[in-house]
Amino acid sequence: MLMDGWNWEDATVSSDDGIHVNWPSSAEGGGWWAEPSPKKRNEKYEDQKAELINFFSDAKAYCDGGKKVDLDLRFNAMRDCFKGEKRVYFHANDVQQLLDVIDFVRKFELPFPVIVGGYDSHLIADRLKEDKIPVMIGRVHSLPEYEEDPIDQPFSLAAQLHAAGVKFCIQNSGDMEAMNARNLPFQAGTCIAYGLPAEEAVKSLTLNTAEIIGINKDYGSIEEGKSATLFVSDGDALDMRSNNVSLAMINGKFMSLDNSQKQLYKKYHNKYQKK
Repeated sequence: MLMDGWNWEDATVSSDDGIHVNWPSSAEGGGWWAEPSPKKRNEKYEDQKAELINFFSDAKAYCDGGKKVDLDLRFNAMRDCFKGEKRVYFHANDVQQLLDVIDFVRKFELPFPVIVGGYDSHLIADRLKEDKIPVMIGRVHSLPEYEEDPIDQPFSLAAQLHAAGVKFCIQNSGDMEAMNARNLPFQAGTCIAYGLPAEEAVKSLTLNTAEIIGINKDYGSIEEGKSATLFVSDGDALDMRSNNVSLAMINGKFMSLDNSQKQLYKKYHNKYQKK
């Protein structure tokens, strides 16, 4: 979505982009914050995984079928995913989930799979690179998931994936995500502090993201022929101490940067400067 438009239709860049699959959790309970309850295997995991496999098998058979069949809206929605015209977003985090997702992608020959979350993705980075599966990593400003993890693991994940040659971007799903979107640049800045090259940090919010969701033909970088959608900061845009946006443009149109906070600042600054 663009951050400008008379209505949602005007602001939409891409709609009906793909299918989201919430991969079943291989473990339940536990966590260092939930002691003394250790994590334990999800006894229903294999059944839940089999249910997903059966659904995709039926959907693929439906979409590949040559003879006319009754319309099934569930299976019909999968057609472009098998054809490679839409993405399949797998929400998964732990190693078992990620390994099973890779096998799943291979089984159904899905052209455009994407991992969303991928907390343990650095542990199987070679497999992800081999299968060319990108990762939309979770919030950088988070606590580690496991007691044995380094305290800075969420901060270091981007650098680890970059070093391994895995394409990734930063995303902000979760609670209060609309408000927290303003911190996306600073999440990328934190990744720089923990080993990610600055240019790669910028790409994790721009070009990488556009490529992963399939809109890089028009967005994601400043190039001839692409949409003039950009901003200018007087300081380092990824540093909360110096980020000061002075110009913003969406599809070639300059945007007003005025807001109520700035208006109040000017109002009372002018009032008390005179005394």
